[in-house]
Amino acid sequence: MKYVFIVLIFSSLSSQVIEKQNKLLWDGTDWNSINKKGEGSEKIVYRIKSAYLNGLLDGRLYYYLKAWAEEQEFADSLYSDKIDYLTTKETIRQLDRFYSDRLMVYVPVISAVIIVHMQAEQVPKKTIDLYIDQTKFWINRLTLDMEREGMRKLLEIKQNKYVK
Repeated sequence: MKYVFIVLIFSSLSSQVIEKQNKLLWDGTDWNSINKKGEGSEKIVYRIKSAYLNGLLDGRLYYYLKAWAEEQEFADSLYSDKIDYLTTKETIRQLDRFYSDRLMVYVPVISAVIIVHMQAEQVPKKTIDLYIDQTKFWINRLTLDMEREGMRKLLEIKQNKYVK
């Protein structure tokens, strides 16, 4: 009986590790799972989500400044979308609304942040829908490439492409 219990726990843990193995970006499934991890406390859920958003934006700023030091016009064009239009609290509320649509759960959080800010700025729906379609296309393509090539090999190919 004891051995059966140990085998069940080990298989459960290993299946969770295998399931998360090819995860490259956080998406709606991860965002929505925060509510479960917060154990029903709105304060804890808010802190986790705001910490994630602040970290995401800090990382984005870091890479913008790195790119800006090399090529200012390129950095400005690459990071031209505004994602500081909404407060953190409002961004979280809009992301919760965005991810309540089951068709959007595969959209990476960073793309969803851009999308909800575009919506708040009243960018035309056609433009937003095009951005969503392009985001879904590249994330699906990346996922398929990772499955076919393996994540390590895919990252090596991408790195070699831009190093030369």
